[in-house]
Amino acid sequence: MATTTYIDAIGKAIAQEMRNDDSVLLMGEDVGHYAGAFKMSKGFLDEFGDTRVIDTPISESAIVGHAIGMAYMGLRPVVEMQFIDFIACSYDMIINFAARSRYRHGLGVPMVIRGPSGGGVSGGPFHSQNVESYFLNTPGLRIVAPATAQDAHGLMLAAIRDEDPVLFLEHKFLYRRIKEEIVEGQVTPIGQAIVRRPGDDLTLVSYGAKLFDCLEAADVLAEEGKSCEVIDLRSLAPLDMDTIFTSVKKTNRIVLVHEACLTGGPGGELAARISEDCFDWLDAPILRVAALDTSVHYAPPP
Repeated sequence: MATTTYIDAIGKAIAQEMRNDDSVLLMGEDVGHYAGAFKMSKGFLDEFGDTRVIDTPISESAIVGHAIGMAYMGLRPVVEMQFIDFIACSYDMIINFAARSRYRHGLGVPMVIRGPSGGGVSGGPFHSQNVESYFLNTPGLRIVAPATAQDAHGLMLAAIRDEDPVLFLEHKFLYRRIKEEIVEGQVTPIGQAIVRRPGDDLTLVSYGAKLFDCLEAADVLAEEGKSCEVIDLRSLAPLDMDTIFTSVKKTNRIVLVHEACLTGGPGGELAARISEDCFDWLDAPILRVAALDTSVHYAPPP
């Protein structure tokens, strides 16, 4: 089998769903002729035409608003944010309309909002954010953050088929660095974490690009005779706490790792739930490893 990059795995999933279901469409800034800022949709316009690959104006609130209307009319739009940072412009549409729709009207909004997140590519403070913390306190919204090409593919399939809005966070540092053989068409269920490495002495929990830092740390500690269990959350809403609780009860120690800022980050919620449900099994304080509470600065080479 040929290897597939993380970003191509996403593209293959969207193309598959567009071929199988005429209601699926792709829309966003420059997704057509330009094929997107990261070329995810290369060839889409030729195959699906400009009625299903829609170049939009530079207005994130308008893009999401139109997508919600399309979803109400029976379509399944996949919305691309050119960079996930710009999602702030559409915050009201996502939080107060899409996520609340089932409560207000009993209507789901089968829509995916996807985009490149995270740093590591010299993008500076407006192209390197991790926005998951802004949306975690939102009932009705699913949030996924795959780390592998297979999960990027499988979670996109699941997200497009979901009857409620899904925020799909793609760490841009992984786009062409992660290459693996994937099983096309294999769905990864939303809300299920996975143990990437079994261990007995310490649990490391992460998602997205930081998963690989955890695996590297586990390798280092293995040389010192310590066995680390590494959990990939894959989904942030809903959270798979059962997998984490099972691991903590075995290892009795846990470190929560994420690229989002420490204050208000996902690690705080995880730590609270672990302390509430697994306090008697903890042999050490819960540790959070996260970004400083500051913007990501751009430093040009000297």
